[in-house]
Amino acid sequence: MTDRRFESLTQSAHSRVYNFSPGPAVLPLEVLQQAQEDMLSLPGIGISVLEISHRSPAFDRILAETLQELRGLVGIGDDHEVVLLQGGASLQFSMVPMNLLRGATGAADSIVTGTWGATGLKEARREGSVHIAWDGAATAYDRIPAAEELSFSKNAAYVHMTSNETIQGVQWKHDPEVGAVPLVCDCSSDFLSRPIDISKYGLLYACAQKNAGIAGVTAVIIRKDLLQRSRDDLPTMLDYRTHVKNDSRSNTPPVFAVYMLGLVCRWVRERMGGLASIQRHNSAKAQLLYDVLDGSEGFFTGHAQHSCRSDMNVTFRLPNESLDTAFVTAAADRGLIDLKGHRSVGGVRASIYNAMPVEGVEALRDCMLDFRKNHGVS
Repeated sequence: MTDRRFESLTQSAHSRVYNFSPGPAVLPLEVLQQAQEDMLSLPGIGISVLEISHRSPAFDRILAETLQELRGLVGIGDDHEVVLLQGGASLQFSMVPMNLLRGATGAADSIVTGTWGATGLKEARREGSVHIAWDGAATAYDRIPAAEELSFSKNAAYVHMTSNETIQGVQWKHDPEVGAVPLVCDCSSDFLSRPIDISKYGLLYACAQKNAGIAGVTAVIIRKDLLQRSRDDLPTMLDYRTHVKNDSRSNTPPVFAVYMLGLVCRWVRERMGGLASIQRHNSAKAQLLYDVLDGSEGFFTGHAQHSCRSDMNVTFRLPNESLDTAFVTAAADRGLIDLKGHRSVGGVRASIYNAMPVEGVEALRDCMLDFRKNHGVS
C-alpha cells in the first residue's frame, strides 16, 4: 500500500464512528477505499462498477475472481457448487425446504438455537414434515445443545442448524454429528470469520452483509448430488438447478454486491491471513468484552452461557432497562453506535464482525468500565 493511500485511510479512520450494527455491518477501510477508486471508472473499462452489464467481459472477470477467491478461502472442492443469489437468508428459509424437503418421505430435522432458527423452522413447515431435534426456547436460547440432547428422526431429509444466532449471541463451536444425513447451515453471521470444513455440509448459505460484504448477495454452497432432489414443479427462480445452470445469472445479479464480496474475500486472505488467522483475531476481540462481563460482579450480565458465547455478537444487560438505555446513549456520545439490543429481546448487543478493528472493541470496553464506575461500582 502506498504511503499516500495509507495516509488517506488513516484520515478516514479518524473521521469514522465505530459501527456495532448487526448488519449491514462495518466494512474494512481498505475495501471501501478500493470501491471508492473503482466507483467512477473501473481500471481499463471506462465506466463505473455500478454501470457495467452483468453479461459484459468486465463482469465475467469480476464474477470469476469472486468465486475463485471464495472457493479458495473456504476450501470448497469440486463436490460442491457455489451460486450467488439474492433474497438473503430469509429467502433460503424457503428455498432449502422447497428443494430438499418437498416430496421427501422423511422429515426435516431442525436444531433451534435462537430467533433465526425458529424463523427458518416456520418456513420449512410450509413444505413438509419438520421434526424438532432440539429447541432452546425454555432457557431463552442461551446455549447450544450437548450431543446427547439431540434427538434426530429416522430417514431425515436433512438437518438444519444456525451456526451463530445474532440476536441471542450464541455460537456453535463444533459441528453436530449427523451421520450420513445432509447438514444444512445458515452461516450468515459468522461466514468467513472462521475455518469451515465444507465437506461436512450438504448445503450452507450466508447473506453477505455481516462479514462478507454488503446487502444484496447471498452465497449458497450446495453439494452437487443434492441438486437431484429439486423437483420440476418448483418455480424457476426458486430452483437451485436454475442458478447453477446459468452461472448465478438467471436474472440480473447484484453486480456491485458480487464485486464487494470478492474484495472482502481478498482482504481476508491477503491482509488478515486467512480464516484461521481471522478466527484468532475475532476471538481475542470478543474476549476483551467478555472479560468485562465476567469481572463486573453482575453489573453487566451476559445472555449466552460461557461455552457457547459468540465471537460475533456480544449480548448483555445492565441491572435495569433505564441503565441499558443510558449506556447505549453514553456509548453513542463516544462514537460507538448501534449497540441497542434487538427489539424482540432488548438489552445491549455489540456486533464485532471481521472488519471491526480492535481499537473499536477497546473503546467499547473502556466505555463499559467507565460507565460501571460512574454508576456507583468501582
